Amino acid sequence: MTLTNQTYIGRFAPSPSGPLHFGSLVAALGSYLRARKQGGQWLVRIEDIDPPREVPGSSDDILKTLAAYGLNWDNEILYQSSRLGRYQAKIDALIAQDKAYYCQCSRKQIKTMGGTYDGRCGRLVSPLTQGAIRIRNHVAIEQFDDLQMGQVSVDAGFAAEDFIIKRSDGLYAYQLAVVMDDAYQGITEVVRGSDLLVPTCRQIGLFKIFNQTAPTWLHLPLVCTTPGMKLSKQNHAAAIDKSQPQHSFNAALSFLGQASVTPEVQMSKMVAQAVSQFDLSLVPKQTEIILS
Repeated sequence: MTLTNQTYIGRFAPSPSGPLHFGSLVAALGSYLRARKQGGQWLVRIEDIDPPREVPGSSDDILKTLAAYGLNWDNEILYQSSRLGRYQAKIDALIAQDKAYYCQCSRKQIKTMGGTYDGRCGRLVSPLTQGAIRIRNHVAIEQFDDLQMGQVSVDAGFAAEDFIIKRSDGLYAYQLAVVMDDAYQGITEVVRGSDLLVPTCRQIGLFKIFNQTAPTWLHLPLVCTTPGMKLSKQNHAAAIDKSQPQHSFNAALSFLGQASVTPEVQMSKMVAQAVSQFDLSLVPKQTEIILS
C-alpha cells in the first residue's frame, strides 16, 4: 500500500558521536528509500543529549555526508538539545502524578535482584528526592509487530521493568527523548537498525503511558563485523567517503537486498533510480548480516 505524503513521516536520528560509517549509511538509506517510496516525508533529527559521547563537529559532518549521498531531508533539523526543557517538564508532571519516581539503586544492587530492577524505590513510604528517575511501567509490552521481523517477543522481566527516563548524572534517557520527539514530529513509521528491536517494547509502553499513538516499526538488518558485533563508532568503524559516494551507495543498496543503480556524477540521479526500484520484500529478514 502506498501512502500519501500527508500520511507518512519517517526519520533518521543519528547521534553526533562521530562520522557516518557504513552501518549508519544502511540505516539512513533504508529509512530514506522507505519514506520516498511511500511518497512521504523524511526528517533528520540529531540526538545530541549525551555530551560525554559526542565529538565536536560531528553534527555538521553527518549532515554534509547525507547531502553528499543525495539524501536530502524535509523541514528543519531537530536538535534534541533544544528540547531539554520539554523533557524536564514531562518528567516533573510524571513525578507529580506519581507515574515516575527517584531511584538510587546501583548496578551492583540490581545484579543481586537477578539483573532486573524490582521496583523497590517506588514502594518506599518516604519517596526519594534525588537519583535516577524511573517510570512506573504498568503496561509491560511483551510482544509487538514489526513490519520486517514479524511478531517480536521480549523477556517478560525486561518488558515489565520500571526503566530509567532520566539518569542519575542528570542526562535524559534515550527512551524518553525518542518517544517525545517521535510524537512531537508526528513520525508515523520508525525505520532503523535491529540493535533497537528489543527496546522498542519500552518505547511502545511510553507511548501508551503518554496517551500517544505509536508509530509502526520496521527494523533493518545490522551491519556486523562478527556475530553479535555491530559496526559502530565505538569500535572505530571507518567513515564513509563523501568525495566519491557512488561505491558505498551501491554497496548499501546491495546490503539491503536491492539491485545496484547506474553510477552517476550527480547523486540525485542514483537516488531517484534507487527509490523507483526499491522493494521492501527484498530486504533480508535478519537482525544482522556479517560484512564480508
